[in-house]
Amino acid sequence: MKINVKRLTDTATIPTRQHEGDAGYDLYADIQKPVIIKPHTTEFIHTGIAIEIPDGYFGAIFARSGLATNEGLRPANCVGVCDSRYRGEYMVALHNDSIEARTVSPGDRIAQLVVMPYLNVEFEEVDELSNTKRGDGGFGSTGR
Repeated sequence: MKINVKRLTDTATIPTRQHEGDAGYDLYADIQKPVIIKPHTTEFIHTGIAIEIPDGYFGAIFARSGLATNEGLRPANCVGVCDSRYRGEYMVALHNDSIEARTVSPGDRIAQLVVMPYLNVEFEEVDELSNTKRGDGGFGSTGR
């Protein structure tokens, strides 16, 4: 599948995979100077790109596992959803979960984009739902 991407700046980096077969494509910081993210705060980091996701798909923005576990930096909304009709700049709201200030430098890999299909559904209101063994058992209902 080919997906159109537009550089919005001369310094923007097109998303890349580190290894063939990787699901995630790295998104890069398109910033002019380092951004310091104080502990337990969030900063918007520009990528300098806009992407034309095909209908029937969306762009899911996930944390980079190394950045999250080693630096405590993750998308503030945990998973970003970029709809197929969105044509603006992709930005990542990076949140610092650590107790130390973290620095994002120009060109750093800040998150990963996974293009995923979705189902187009219609919700139908009913008076009753079908019964299952689980029923309405929610959080903690299956024990440890």
